[in-house]
Amino acid sequence: MDAALAHLEANRDRYLNELFDFLRIRSVSAQREHEEDVRAGAEWVRARLEAAGIDAAIYEDGSGLPTVYGRRIQNLDQPTLLLYGHYDVQPPEPLDLWETPPFEPTVRDGVIYARGCADDKGPTLAMIQAAECWIAATDSLPVNLKVVIEGEEEVGGRVIERYLEKHAADLAADAVVIADVSGAAAGVPSLCYGLRGLVVVDINITGPARDLHSGTYGGTVANPATALARLVATLHDDEGRVAVEGFYDGVQPVDDTERARIAEVPFDEQAHLAETGAPALFGEAGFTTLERKTARPTVEVNGIFGGYQGEGSKTIVPAKAGCKMTCRLVPGQDPAHVQGAMVAHLEKHAPSAVNVEIRRGPVAKAVYSNPTTPWAKAACRALETAFGKSPVLMREGGSIPVVNTFQKLLGTPPLLLGTYTPGERAHSPNERYPIEDFYRGIRTGIALFGEAP
Repeated sequence: MDAALAHLEANRDRYLNELFDFLRIRSVSAQREHEEDVRAGAEWVRARLEAAGIDAAIYEDGSGLPTVYGRRIQNLDQPTLLLYGHYDVQPPEPLDLWETPPFEPTVRDGVIYARGCADDKGPTLAMIQAAECWIAATDSLPVNLKVVIEGEEEVGGRVIERYLEKHAADLAADAVVIADVSGAAAGVPSLCYGLRGLVVVDINITGPARDLHSGTYGGTVANPATALARLVATLHDDEGRVAVEGFYDGVQPVDDTERARIAEVPFDEQAHLAETGAPALFGEAGFTTLERKTARPTVEVNGIFGGYQGEGSKTIVPAKAGCKMTCRLVPGQDPAHVQGAMVAHLEKHAPSAVNVEIRRGPVAKAVYSNPTTPWAKAACRALETAFGKSPVLMREGGSIPVVNTFQKLLGTPPLLLGTYTPGERAHSPNERYPIEDFYRGIRTGIALFGEAP
């Protein structure tokens, strides 16, 4: 391990510049105009794996964006790790809120600002470079390594599902390494043992055939924007509890053991509030803020639109309005059941004087894994080696749907390594990633490869 760490120290500047090159690729999977950029990102990852000493290729089935896969099998008696990451990024909009261009990485006070720096290009590249440190320094790895890095994580991961189904036997591994979660606090790593699930539902409401003059027609036909607002308002009670019948079916309660474990996570409510910029904290009554953000299910409006959005006023009754929503789920909830309950609720409360279309989007179950297995303990040792601090065991409020696929098809437990500072502004303007977190990520990978049980 010492030789691998020495190689890292000798190549710190080169590795950081490689990250900058990676971040300049506009691999926005959600926008068709960036399809070629996404493909350029796939080729960059393939070439980088090859340069590290890992055989790699690009997989496409004609239905979506590329997945990159690689492998270095040295000794069948060694344990095998499967490394997962994604090279696609969220759209950078709204662009006017970025202090510097989102695809021109900028360093301020030791922190990188760029789209995708923390989610997930930095942590993914760190693991590749960790493998290279071992290979370059010792001409070997202490583990067999398989790699799957996709280009559609931010849009639901369509191609990777089919790739994993087709190649499940080839991807057998003892554990899957994913570095797409944050640490517990600045400089404090985490091993994440729980992720919330996901349900997507969209609403589209139409009324008149065109925008109407609000003076001439207002009060004579239903306003789609008003109808949408009234419909969305039925989803919660005044205390933040979801008011959808059947939504909480199967939810595993936050018992005393889990509550004590969550309470051990370093969490400053006032710092959390300051980071959000909101005027006050709010959420489901009866739970702490950290419990609400990691261990309780939610329904959130992600976007609501309709009518005139430009400068000044335009006196109309809009022809249409819409809303995009996601639910975050916890262990015990069935995503199909929750989605059905959401649809039934919206249909029940839909105003009759407008046309309401409800669309079902992707779903994923919540993840809960045992944090005391030999591999989990090895991951904790690796994190402690890299950070000089014992990692915190914690749950994460976000979702990584492919983890369910790994468990279902491969039976492979996840090692969710939290190596970057929380509050990284993923999915928001001015996404950030401390440079030292990047190097800690590389050291974590080096140590994990050396700590294999």
